[in-house]
Order: sequence, then structure tokens, then C-alpha cells
Amino acid sequence: MSTVTYAVHDSMTMLRRNLKHAIRYPAVGFGSALTPILMLLLFVYAFGDSIGAGMGGGRDAYLDYLTPGIIIMGVAAGSMSTSIAVCSDMTEGIINRFRTMNITRSSFMTGHVLGSVLQTMTCLVPVVGIAFAVGFRSDASPLEWLAVTGLLAAIAFAVTWLSAALGLISKTVESASNKPLLVQFLPFLGSAFVPADSMSPGLRWFAENQPFTPMTETLRGLLSGSAIGTNGWISLAWCAGIATVGYVWCRSLFNSTTTR
Repeated sequence: MSTVTYAVHDSMTMLRRNLKHAIRYPAVGFGSALTPILMLLLFVYAFGDSIGAGMGGGRDAYLDYLTPGIIIMGVAAGSMSTSIAVCSDMTEGIINRFRTMNITRSSFMTGHVLGSVLQTMTCLVPVVGIAFAVGFRSDASPLEWLAVTGLLAAIAFAVTWLSAALGLISKTVESASNKPLLVQFLPFLGSAFVPADSMSPGLRWFAENQPFTPMTETLRGLLSGSAIGTNGWISLAWCAGIATVGYVWCRSLFNSTTTR
């Protein structure tokens, strides 16, 4: 077999390992869906009427506006498990065993990332289901739903590589669970919950120039069946940039790190 074939085979082996862990401990994965669901219910039923009225609509209109932001938040929340899993492997000694085996070095991180992406996409199902259950409606066509799936997978892939790097620099599992919190709550400082143009000038500038705002607006446009403008290309560019930074950072850290 060629070098590429070996790398793919080893990565699939590591992917199966991580998926088995996810099946054995489902609470770890689906726990990441709990925060977005609670946020959705809180903002819709506690603040939906007042915020919706301020935006020129009601609770139902605000639910349609809020749901894409909650879904993006769910993707960011799903990355936390990657940081924990990577740090756990690095601190428990299993990585020493992997380094003595004839496997591709990159397969360890690739298996973690791909497994987390699949786990995150699965955990988004209950988030979307709850949104529909409380009244969210979408005018997206089948092709737009396919684009929604691709966009969410791209965001999950990018954020997961960054989370994996945060897991590598963490010395304990506890610190690994805390480092991705900034990524998880960054959508708060975008257009996920309220329009960016309703914010103060400084916060508005930050909201308009951070990655999660164009991602949220792209998802919002796809789900509503409306035009997304340049937000789609900007979102993909952010995803490519974040994934590249995360991958290069992971590779540098993994090649220079020994078991703690």
C-alpha cells in the first residue's frame, strides 16, 4: 500500500476507536446539546416577546431569527469534547503506546477530529428537533438543506481542529474543558441573538468582523430560503483559515509533545 493508503487506513482505525468511546459514553456527547437547547427555550419563552417586539415582530418571528444562532452555538459547544478527549489521551499514557506502533502519526489527531465532527452533527439533531417542536419553520429547499449540512460540517471541522490544539496545550482534563468556552460563547458577541446593527459601535464592529456572524447569517439565509450574498464565501474562508491554523498548531504541538 502507498503512504496515503496507510494514512487513510490508520485514520479510520482511530476514528472507529473514538466512535466506540462516544457510544460507550453518550452523555459526554449529547451533554453538549443541552446548553443550546436550554438557551433556545430560555430566550424564546423568557425574552422572546420583548426582544421580538423590539425587532418588529413577535415571539414566533424571534424564534425564526434565533434558531440559526442556536445551531451555530451547538456546533461550537460540540468542540469541547474534542479538547477533553485529546487531553485525556495525552495525560493517561495511551499516546506512548501509539508512538511505539507502526501507525501514521497524523492518524491520532485525524481520528479525534473526524469522530468529533460526526458526534457534533449527530448532537445537532435534537437541537433542530426541539426548535421545530416549539414552532420554528423553514422555507429552505432540499438543496438548501444540503447546503446547511455542508456548512455546519465545515464549521464543525474547523472549530474541532482548534479545540484539538487547545487539548494538546492543556495539562489537565479540567483545564481542557475550560479552554474552548470562549469559542462556545463567541456567537453571543455576534448576530446569533440580536442583529449586529443594534449594538453599540465598538461591539458592533467586533460582531461584524468575527467569524461566527457571517456563518450565522449564511445559515439564517439558507434556512429562510433567502439570499445569503457574500456571507457564504466569507464563512467558507473563515472555516478554511481556522482549520488550517488548528491543523498546523496541532501538528507542531503533537510532534514536540511527550506524555505528561
